[in-house]
Amino acid sequence: MALKPETRGYLRSEHAIRLIKVSTYYSGETKPAIRDITLEFKEGDLALISGPNGSGKTTLLETILGLLKPKTGKVFLLGYEVPKMAALARKQCGYLPQDFMKPAGEPFSVKEVVAMGLSSIRPLGKLSLEDWDSVYEVLELLGIRDLANRPFGRLSGGQQQKVMLARALVRKPRVLLLDEPFSALDRESRAYLSEEIIPELVRRGTTVLLVSHDTTFRPPNCSKTIYMRDGIVVRVEE
Repeated sequence: MALKPETRGYLRSEHAIRLIKVSTYYSGETKPAIRDITLEFKEGDLALISGPNGSGKTTLLETILGLLKPKTGKVFLLGYEVPKMAALARKQCGYLPQDFMKPAGEPFSVKEVVAMGLSSIRPLGKLSLEDWDSVYEVLELLGIRDLANRPFGRLSGGQQQKVMLARALVRKPRVLLLDEPFSALDRESRAYLSEEIIPELVRRGTTVLLVSHDTTFRPPNCSKTIYMRDGIVVRVEE
């Protein structure tokens, strides 16, 4: 599969992602989930966001995507101000959430779940034959093409995580946000993702932010590591 990110409709910017003194609160909370965050990521950066559970890592990703609105500060994603222009920015982003599991009654097949990654950015949601080729290619890339017609909800946790990763990859994103992407994978799949797929994406210009609570983990060719605790950035290593 061609992993080179899609360039159509791309707004040129010096940074793929930029946060300036950003603080985000959850509804009803008086303490910010993340506080006074200033970070910059260039095109083709591979950044690890590390820290214990509850340190604000997921909140940071959701703020970057515009899923959460910052109370203070500015966020820019691919040159678009977020959340004001988040819909335009997200068309060029892929996101693997931490909470990906679906119940056994989930009505969609694996190929349909992956196709949702394209249908959300196509006029009227209509997919071409070329789009469906891309769906099957990314399933092949992740070694799950044989699951294409299986009900998504009937898969194991590791299989579901691979399907959700395929959905994030199928649109050839310029920015890829991965929240605990190894949580349900076996050792072989973790190695394939961290040592082959992610480095190839980065080599082709995709900006990758990878969240992990494992403070001992560092992916190959990592551009920078951001350590978080209690909602703040305590250290950045480049």
